[in-house]
Amino acid sequence: MNTILANYTASITELKKSPTKLIEEAGNEVIAILNHNVPSAYLVPSAHYEKIMEIVDDYYLAQEAKERLNDGEKPIRVSIDDL
Repeated sequence: MNTILANYTASITELKKSPTKLIEEAGNEVIAILNHNVPSAYLVPSAHYEKIMEIVDDYYLAQEAKERLNDGEKPIRVSIDDL
């Protein structure tokens, strides 16, 4: 059994008929698109997608910072005022 990670669901047929109507009815929520009652895609509002991308970017930036802090070189202290 697959977990549906959305409060709203729609079939592919419903999506084909009226995507705008689905988006309006769901408001600012994610819609799980089902194919034979199994999630095949998620329709994500643009604000949610942008937030997800910010989180992913922050994650990769944090990973890069960790790598640079652990590269064996001695850190150089600077004052924020000097920047």
